Amino acid sequence: MAGPGHDADRKAGTGKWEGYPPPPPPQAARETEREWVPWVVPVFVAANVAMFAVAMYANNCPAHGAGRRCVGAGFLGRFAFQPLRQNPLLGPSSATLEKLGALVWDKVVHGGQGWRLFTCIWLHAGVVHLLANMLSLVLVGLRLEQQFGFARVGVIYLASGVGGSVLSSLFVRDNISVGASGALFGLLGAMLSELFTNWTIYTNKAAALVTLLLVIAINLAIGMLPHVDNFAHIGGFLTGFLLGFVLLMRPHYAWSQRYVLPSSVKDAGRKYLPYQWALLAVASVLAVLGLTVGIAMVFRGVNGNEHCQWCHYLSCVPTAKWSCGK
Repeated sequence: MAGPGHDADRKAGTGKWEGYPPPPPPQAARETEREWVPWVVPVFVAANVAMFAVAMYANNCPAHGAGRRCVGAGFLGRFAFQPLRQNPLLGPSSATLEKLGALVWDKVVHGGQGWRLFTCIWLHAGVVHLLANMLSLVLVGLRLEQQFGFARVGVIYLASGVGGSVLSSLFVRDNISVGASGALFGLLGAMLSELFTNWTIYTNKAAALVTLLLVIAINLAIGMLPHVDNFAHIGGFLTGFLLGFVLLMRPHYAWSQRYVLPSSVKDAGRKYLPYQWALLAVASVLAVLGLTVGIAMVFRGVNGNEHCQWCHYLSCVPTAKWSCGK
């Protein structure tokens, strides 16, 4: 192949390339191929792990009456896990999680502790819970951050976590809730809306859509098992889905390839297509309105189950093998 100093592929005396377009200018190449170095997702992972260590330190199972029944008391000391009958996920007690900021409906509504809508997303019920969420965060979050940067992914993660807490507070009153699952489902929702709003730049559209929908459906189905707060998943997913239209919009295919299109194509159009702006506008209104109304309903003590008689099936489906409780 001829090196950059050769002009064997140019028309004599014209400076134009024969057979294929010239390479894009360096600035355009950086604009279309830029990848961010992810750091906010690793920070989120580290923060979740650190908070779990803090929870286990504060829990101090051997000093609170469980004694030898604490899992790993012989070598973990005060970091030993609660007895498996109390917490099969290998973690602290419910009382410890509640003290550290778990989502408790009564404390949010009647105690004025709205900060629990945010703090609960940094706590986990056990090692199993933590590892599952952090693995998902790494697999999904790193890819998104590489493509869209820390600011947008960080906003989607945090806002989706709060959105999940809000929906959970509207439907779950008798149990505490912890975990980053709502924030993680927000990232999945953002991936889905990103696929829709940037539809023109994807080649295997159907395969990408089916794969993503299958992953989302499986995870939501798992959330219908007992002791899983699927309302946090759904709230986080809906929040992330709307924010994806707002924050993850990309230039359409013709514009991003404007420097390498054939000379017969003279106009690549505007950077963003009309339908992208329309989706951004609608999603922005729905996201702001949804979070605002949802938070207002939570602090007013609205019980979502009174307005939706079948919604409890979204979080748990009773069978002959288990009961969903209240």
